[in-house]
Amino acid sequence: MSVITRTAQLIRGPGRGGVDNGESGDAAGNLPQSVAAAASSAAPRRDDPLAEMRKRPAPPARGRAVPGGGRDHHIGSTAVWQGTTNQLAGLYPFVGGAGSRVRGVPIGRNIHTHEPVGMHPGDWLGEGIVASSGIWCQAQPGVGKSAFAKRLGLGLVAMGWRLFVPADIKGEYTALVTELDGSAVAIGRGRDGVNPLDPGPLHQILATVPSGRQREALRESIRARQTALLESLLQLELGRAPTTVERNVLSRGIDLAVAATEDGQATIPDVLAVLDQAPDTLIGAARVSGDRERYYGLTREVLAALDLLCVGPLRGIFDRKSTVRLDPASPAVSLDISALDEETDDVVAAAMLCSWAWGASMVEARQAGAGSNLLWLQDEFWRVLRAEPGLVERSDRMTRLNRHKGIASLYLAHSMDDLHAVRTAEDRAKAQGIASRCAIHVYGGMPANELPSLATTLSTPEAEMLASWQSAGTWVPGHRHPGRGLLLLKVGERAGLPVRMRLAPSETRLYDTDRAFRPAA
Repeated sequence: MSVITRTAQLIRGPGRGGVDNGESGDAAGNLPQSVAAAASSAAPRRDDPLAEMRKRPAPPARGRAVPGGGRDHHIGSTAVWQGTTNQLAGLYPFVGGAGSRVRGVPIGRNIHTHEPVGMHPGDWLGEGIVASSGIWCQAQPGVGKSAFAKRLGLGLVAMGWRLFVPADIKGEYTALVTELDGSAVAIGRGRDGVNPLDPGPLHQILATVPSGRQREALRESIRARQTALLESLLQLELGRAPTTVERNVLSRGIDLAVAATEDGQATIPDVLAVLDQAPDTLIGAARVSGDRERYYGLTREVLAALDLLCVGPLRGIFDRKSTVRLDPASPAVSLDISALDEETDDVVAAAMLCSWAWGASMVEARQAGAGSNLLWLQDEFWRVLRAEPGLVERSDRMTRLNRHKGIASLYLAHSMDDLHAVRTAEDRAKAQGIASRCAIHVYGGMPANELPSLATTLSTPEAEMLASWQSAGTWVPGHRHPGRGLLLLKVGERAGLPVRMRLAPSETRLYDTDRAFRPAA
């Protein structure tokens, strides 16, 4: 048999006159068209136990009306049951995420979903989650408010930011700043002194900038800070806002005092001496037609107030040249004024205003140079707001740091009553605005009667949750406070993120604010 005949027989198959030698295809005599088909045809066949059932049509929804067909006369509604994730985790292990991201400083874990929750004000602002970089943190004492602030500051420093605490009235940030190889300056009697009129690093930058618009802008920025500070200090001493004439004479006096120094670091006694000498420039600024007696009559109270700043309760603190220089490149800086904690509100407010002004000049120097991002942490700032009417606006103008400078402000408060304690309705409205302008709100446990006054809107479950965190449910000692380490993160009208924050052993050591109540080892 020729090759051609044999090939034709193979193609035709045994059913068409061919020879079946075991190499044919299926029962119809068709040859396999692929390697897979050939392999399947060569494999031993297995009986399908469900072959008969597969041939039948699919049963209807109610089953077949035959014996054993599962027939039901109707389909009833299914009961819906609910349970907690702890009870039903084994039956329905499906987790609904909270939608938060880990990116940023790890604050803690969501108490409902156990997801890690991170916070980064700069990242949130850049991606449109928030419209400003302000953070308002409010909670009862002892539930973790300062621990949250320190955790956020520590994490941002690790990410290349800088931490700045301009007026640490309790001295509780010194340990953290020291641990970060930062600069912790202790201000007070027998300690370091800070000249609030000292331009600091801005003066060094001013010397390197050639004449032009940038140089003039730096000079005017220094002058504006110095004038605003002295006006605020005068308001504390006078009990009223300076008049227009007093402000005009004061600003001219600052210019003359700065011009008379070699290093550009005029002090409050220098300004007082210039005003007391009454040069022709100040006589002309007072618009008294050369009448020196009338000039002294208009400026007598200002002179007495400045003199009191030099010889009164703040003597030796802010009436001399700075005894310390801060490095703008330092990862963390704090101005510790805890030595004045027991003084009156006026003294503390004056110290805080001076610290804020000096710190703001350092921040502006940083922005004019390196331009690093910075977390400005303001604790107990309400003590300035309630000292004298009008200081709310002045302190806000001195410390308001725009987001385009890469600065995030963190405000800590115990209660909205701190802001409502200011003396006038106008100041109360402005103080409320400080909290309302913050895009990020962090709340801890607080009484239910304080919840309606918050600067953001809470849902009913969120309000009930915060109220449940505010006090322990038992008198038995040794039980953990129910709100310890629990925080609610709110951004706008979004659902809040309830977070449990746990501290590492090193953080427990650095953040401990109850050290004074612990027995000595």
